[in-house]
Amino acid sequence: MVILTLNCGSSSAKYQVYDWDNKDVLATGVVERVTAPGSVITHKPKGKDKFVKESPCPTHKEAIELILDAITDKDHGVISDMSVIGAVGHRVLHGGDKFTKSVKVTPEVLDTFRSVIGLGPLHMPANIMGIEAAQKVLPNVPHVAVMDTAWHQTMPPASYRYAVPKEWYEKYAARRYGFHGTSFLYTAKRASVLLHKAPKDTNVIIAHVGNGASMCAVKNGCCFDTSMGITPIEGLVMGTRTGDVDVTLPFYIMRQTGMSVEEMDNALNKKSGLLGLTGLSSDRRDIADAAEKGNKDAQLAVDMEVYRLKKYFGAYMAAIGPVDAIVYTAGVGEHSALIRGRALEGLEWMGVKIDPVKNQLANTGNAETCISTDDSKVKVFVIPTDEELVMTEDAFAIMNGTYDVHTNFTYSFQDPSYKNKAREAALVKELEKNPDLAKIIVRP
Repeated sequence: MVILTLNCGSSSAKYQVYDWDNKDVLATGVVERVTAPGSVITHKPKGKDKFVKESPCPTHKEAIELILDAITDKDHGVISDMSVIGAVGHRVLHGGDKFTKSVKVTPEVLDTFRSVIGLGPLHMPANIMGIEAAQKVLPNVPHVAVMDTAWHQTMPPASYRYAVPKEWYEKYAARRYGFHGTSFLYTAKRASVLLHKAPKDTNVIIAHVGNGASMCAVKNGCCFDTSMGITPIEGLVMGTRTGDVDVTLPFYIMRQTGMSVEEMDNALNKKSGLLGLTGLSSDRRDIADAAEKGNKDAQLAVDMEVYRLKKYFGAYMAAIGPVDAIVYTAGVGEHSALIRGRALEGLEWMGVKIDPVKNQLANTGNAETCISTDDSKVKVFVIPTDEELVMTEDAFAIMNGTYDVHTNFTYSFQDPSYKNKAREAALVKELEKNPDLAKIIVRP
């Protein structure tokens, strides 16, 4: 049996095909420029050459049909026909405060998603369209919604409430929600495995640092606080998002420039962050190169990003008490020694000691590594995230009737013997080129 996972954005549809019986990824890919001219699919089947094809996708329905055609194609496909698909998992940005776990999609669930579009206007319409399109193409299999916000529903009110008029919360659900939930769930559970502790006995701080970035304080295996808020703009300095700013700043700039609400929203989400600071790029590699060559704006951008990370590390260590480990994950967290090291520099007095040699070696998405010194009281792990696996396992368990909230449910990757077949195969080749990497790999 195969589980298909879909992540539909406003102009894209990412997917993964997972062989449940053999616990193996058969294919991954993405359809880009959905709803725009020049739609193209990039399909990466296991053991076969990458396949790229342009095909019009005026809506997400055509994009999903294109995906299904690719995965069943006689030349580059990975399944015989659609009858082997047992369930479809859908990534959904926002569930408001209505869901504490993934759910089977029903008309009532879709109505709830529509009711919270205002909380995620950039993502929710595409998420809903993707589900509806997939249901039309695959009407006879269960569809499961996996929400970024569900993981964070264990936060106490002191963490999630804003100090604003009470009726804003009661009437308009204005509160902190948090995102990157599937990533935090996966890395929190894996950290417990690496620490040889039960999740309920584990306190960790996780930094999911990619183009979008957020942090999560995990106390006794559950989310206690997170840096993103009612939308994904709050918190850390990101690729194109501001992170924390004085809320009156946009009003000031709008009065000075005459910018509209829509223009300001676009500026804060798509033209700020590292891109806004440098005018160069939102890519950390470009910024690091420019900083090394003496670009003052790029140097400032690095300084600001790592300082914001450091502030949150310190705040969360104070908030949750003794910390077992700090975890870096996502593209930048997994690959940027510069950002990782600078953000934890000078925290030895808090029990955090980075080994600079280990930190430089840790540049892989195929293994879990430890970059702290042997005598560091707080371990520092780099754990490649696997959001698709969480979605896959949730979808299967809901289909099978065995699913529950994460504190009452055990994932396959919580087993110390768990291995990701694709990553293990890629790691063998990586170690041939960089054998020193083996020195920092953590095996449970």
